[in-house]
Amino acid sequence: MKVLWVLLYWFLLFLNAFGLACGRNVTYDGRSLIINGQRKMLFSGSIHYPRSTPEMWPSLIAKAKEGGLGVIQTYVFWNLHEPQHGQYDFSGRRDLVKFIKEIHAHGLYACLRIGPFIESEWSYGGLPLWLHDIPGIVYRSDNEPFKLHMKRFTKKIVDMMKSEKLYASQGGPIILSQIENEYKNVEAAFHEKGPPYVRWAAKMAVGLQTGVPWIMCKQDDAPDPVINTCNGMQCGQTFAGPNSPNKPSLWTENWTSFYQTYGGEPYLRSAEDIAFHVALFIAKKGGSYVNYYMYHGGTNFGRTASEYVTTSYYDEAPLDEYGLIRQPKWGHLKELHAAIKLSSKPLLSGALTKLSLGGKQEAYIFKGNLGECAAFLVNLDNKRDVKVLFQNVSYELPRKSISILPDCKTPVFNTAKISTQYNTRSVTSRRRFDSIDKWEEHKEVIPNIHKTSLRANSFLEQISTTNGTSDYLWYTFRFPNHDRTAQFVLNVHSNGHVLQAFVNGDFVGSAHGSHQNKSSSLEKNVTLRTGPNYISLLSAMVGLPDAGAHLERRGAGLRRVRVHGKDFSNHRWGYQVGLLGERQQIYTDHGSSKIQWSRYGSSRHQRLTWYKTIFDEPPGNDPVALNLGSMGKGEAWVNGQSIGRYWVSFLTSQGSPSQTRYNVPRSFLKPKENLLVLLEEEIGDPLGISLDTISRTKVCGLVSETHLSPVCSWTSYNQSEEICQINSGRGPQVQLQCPPNTTISKISFASFGTPVGDCESQILGTCHSSNSSAIVEKECLGKSECSIIVASHTFDDDPCPGIPKALLVDAQCK
Repeated sequence: MKVLWVLLYWFLLFLNAFGLACGRNVTYDGRSLIINGQRKMLFSGSIHYPRSTPEMWPSLIAKAKEGGLGVIQTYVFWNLHEPQHGQYDFSGRRDLVKFIKEIHAHGLYACLRIGPFIESEWSYGGLPLWLHDIPGIVYRSDNEPFKLHMKRFTKKIVDMMKSEKLYASQGGPIILSQIENEYKNVEAAFHEKGPPYVRWAAKMAVGLQTGVPWIMCKQDDAPDPVINTCNGMQCGQTFAGPNSPNKPSLWTENWTSFYQTYGGEPYLRSAEDIAFHVALFIAKKGGSYVNYYMYHGGTNFGRTASEYVTTSYYDEAPLDEYGLIRQPKWGHLKELHAAIKLSSKPLLSGALTKLSLGGKQEAYIFKGNLGECAAFLVNLDNKRDVKVLFQNVSYELPRKSISILPDCKTPVFNTAKISTQYNTRSVTSRRRFDSIDKWEEHKEVIPNIHKTSLRANSFLEQISTTNGTSDYLWYTFRFPNHDRTAQFVLNVHSNGHVLQAFVNGDFVGSAHGSHQNKSSSLEKNVTLRTGPNYISLLSAMVGLPDAGAHLERRGAGLRRVRVHGKDFSNHRWGYQVGLLGERQQIYTDHGSSKIQWSRYGSSRHQRLTWYKTIFDEPPGNDPVALNLGSMGKGEAWVNGQSIGRYWVSFLTSQGSPSQTRYNVPRSFLKPKENLLVLLEEEIGDPLGISLDTISRTKVCGLVSETHLSPVCSWTSYNQSEEICQINSGRGPQVQLQCPPNTTISKISFASFGTPVGDCESQILGTCHSSNSSAIVEKECLGKSECSIIVASHTFDDDPCPGIPKALLVDAQCK
């Protein structure tokens, strides 16, 4: 018998290998994508390979799979891969092939959004800067020079995927590819050159014969056979639908939060809201593919972020910037996926009936030919809970919620009721850089016109002049003063993001714009000495634009300079591209060794100062971050690798920095003597910097007696079928789970009754079971996970008969 099982095992392996070698047939109809003849209900998550590290990829993909995803979606970053015309780079974080193979190794599909214009809050929308130098080019239009280079790069990526057999048609994981990106937003600006470009892009992509479907997002006139898809937060309400009855409803960007800008408040989107709109899209629009943008946002390392966008990207996603699971968002969506997969047969093949249940309540019923039935009960009223009668049974629907009934009888999930745990990010300070003796500094030289070699009789445009080599461009000129030392008015208007003004080497003032108003103006009274005066103006970009029509039309840098009313716009100007420290690569071991550093504080502080110190890697495996809350604005490098721009001094309307902690991947670190270099543009204090580790060791659950049973317990998930079994009906439960390699070490709070508060703060209510702590501690202490049924019999006590009760537990993992 054992021999038969062995033979069967090897036979199944052979069939699997044969199937992979032969490839998968990916097509579609009006209901869904069809893979090897089977309609698919697919949940996908965006994880961008260059916004994390290759060492993080396996963990991120595994957590996405555990969260119920079947697809990983990523853009392709043209300017990252071809920074110079014809010179390609696919190493390290740029290793697209390795990333796609990692997806495949985890048994997931991939959606490859080639673009090659991608926006994505990425510098220049992913377009390489050298495109601007192509004669006669007009980006993203029916323009032969642009189409030539767009096709060339798209073909290179497709050929690369083909050569590694990564398309599903070859046995690989890629089941979808995207051409262009949200072009409808700008198409009208190109007038008669827009529609032909759309048709050309679609025809070009399809002609590359990938063997899988192509999509265009937010392009309602996407030519056949390309599928038009939806982006946004409410595609169940806003999507007009496929432009052909033979195309499925696909949602390529369901924004899990929103990108943050310097000076802007973070946008927090709740797990309940995301789940509601996913369920509505599937019920109302017949959706069969939903992608979360982002599922893991990651980090905009170096100078890759677009204008005014923070280094941290979509930190509020289900997997946070450091790759840690963010609860309840991750768990609530996992439950949603399980509930929908229980309903997948009627959803993908059944007939839809819509039924009114009240003024703002409705039911969407899917019935299959073999009696399968699934129902979505929708309450669109965002102000009141309601009871509805469906098939002669009464159901309670909280405000703005959807209940999913996989058998048209039993509700297994409601979008507004979270039964999964909450967790909180914890920060542990591992080292403070507060010793003067550990820091060295190097002051950047403020250039004047005599120290510049690039000259012009007018303003040079900044992006074209720096050509992507630096955020900075010095504008310098000489102003003769024939009078006695006197006060003059210096007036500068700039289309750069940040402006700093120096007169005779001394700082006199600064100004900056914002994401909403990108230009800046400065007006200052300055003292000029008798004779020649040297005015040096530093214009800085905080990222390049990533959206809008005609990105080839640039206009960054100074636009007007007046001294005491006299216009110097057409004066003789001297220019310096970048800072001297950048040229010398002062942030690397080699470059740093060539510099004469000074002891910290050996002279008065000045703007534009480089700081250097050495540190050891903190113990353990928790993610590492630098707390730069004491600094102003600049950039930070660890062992020569830029961890991104920082701008702590630009406060939000609430008076807080947009970002203070900056991710330092452990793969950037050595066990000992790591080099930390900072360029501080303002007057920051490096003595206030700390090296922290990040964890999520506080877990909490808040579940009432009216909650539904969990759709999936940890033991009922069927990995091979990617669905949960119907829960045994044990009732609502508080489920707690610690991060890997930790156990529950402390129950900080436990109350069954009417506890007051939430997972941030808690106090006992008027009703409380005295057994609460003892029962929870017995069930949970010393375990990596535990589950407590929310019912009076669990606690051998009903502290307040007839009153609805809940269980609130706050625990610490160690």
